[in-house]
Amino acid sequence: MADAALKRTATEDRLAALTLPRGGWAEAPRREALDRLTAMGLPTRRDEYWKYTRPDTLVQADAPAAALFSNEEPPVFSEIDRLNIVFVDGVFDADASDDLAMSGVVIERLAEAGADIHWAQDLYGRLEARGQKPVERPLAALNTAFAPDGILIHVTGRAEKPVNLTYRHNSETSDAILHHVIRLDEGAGITVIENGPAAARFNKVMEVDVADHATFHHVRAQGRDHERRAATHIFTRLGTESTFKSFTLTVNGVLTRNECVIELTGDDAVAHVAGACVGDGDFHHDDTVFITHDAVNCESRQVFKKVLRNGATGVFQGKILVKAGAQKTDGYQISQSLLLDDDSQFLAKPELEIYADDVACSHGSTSGAIDEDALFYMRSRGVPEGPATDLLTLAFLSEAVEEIDDEPLRDEINGLLSGWLERHRS
Repeated sequence: MADAALKRTATEDRLAALTLPRGGWAEAPRREALDRLTAMGLPTRRDEYWKYTRPDTLVQADAPAAALFSNEEPPVFSEIDRLNIVFVDGVFDADASDDLAMSGVVIERLAEAGADIHWAQDLYGRLEARGQKPVERPLAALNTAFAPDGILIHVTGRAEKPVNLTYRHNSETSDAILHHVIRLDEGAGITVIENGPAAARFNKVMEVDVADHATFHHVRAQGRDHERRAATHIFTRLGTESTFKSFTLTVNGVLTRNECVIELTGDDAVAHVAGACVGDGDFHHDDTVFITHDAVNCESRQVFKKVLRNGATGVFQGKILVKAGAQKTDGYQISQSLLLDDDSQFLAKPELEIYADDVACSHGSTSGAIDEDALFYMRSRGVPEGPATDLLTLAFLSEAVEEIDDEPLRDEINGLLSGWLERHRS
């Protein structure tokens, strides 16, 4: 009873600080999401899927202050030919953004798509609502209800270049909520890349509906401002012979929780979700993934690697659910950590739940230190200890990074990792 009262009070305090956007086609799903949130309540440490991560600063009424980080490095992905869309502390920056017109793609802002009839009304909040069972995700429901803006992308063909969502952080107390909806028509394809710290506290939802034979690639880089906090969700539904691939790099952030909920509903669909993070000191990083196989001959991969030191904490919670009738399922899950000292920790909860008999599913989770034999070998060949440790660290992370199909984007991610390791070594 005490926990229920605490949850109710925390939820009421958070909602009192927010304003529900009104009008247009999105009002009905917003109110439905608010009803879901009110029924669930915001998370506490007593909730099963939050026992490894303290949600306090993600649910309190005001965002904790986060100092701004600045250096002379160029923005991530700035050398990639892309259509760039910029948000500053959650507010769209038209002057810094490119023209939203591009062949094969229709891009609009959620804040401006207020017509009574819109293609996104069949999706906004719908995949998020489906993703609330069997595990409740109240921060996603809060997002659907209160997000003032976001990007709506309707992909009708093959996009000629990636769409880059750039998030800038200019206020130490900013509290940003963004909701993106992406629909891919049959046979369509797009790559979406994201980068930037976004805000002192960031709550983001991305709903992606991938039709038959369509392809969605997603690469994200979270970093720079170390004191930032973020809770992100991706909800995806895949059709027949469709492909979804997502990779996330996280190199800073006092608290980051990335959730990915995937439904394979069409036969022969493929879903890969991967992540690499490197954390130093006051760093808590949580990957929570739930993949449901509900069709025949589908493939899923979860590949997560974390490098932790100076007391950093990494969390992985991953589940593969194979429903009855989802025969020929190929499900693979691996979560590993490299602990560079005795103060850091890695907490893992891998799960399989299978109701079909013709499947190949596996999961594994390991945690360990640098291979001393490999380190000795490299030092005996003249490589100093610091660079040798960096090379072994990059080799450890490579399985996750290799999940990125686009070579220029993969090279960019490897460059970011190398730079971070070198800076923190010095």
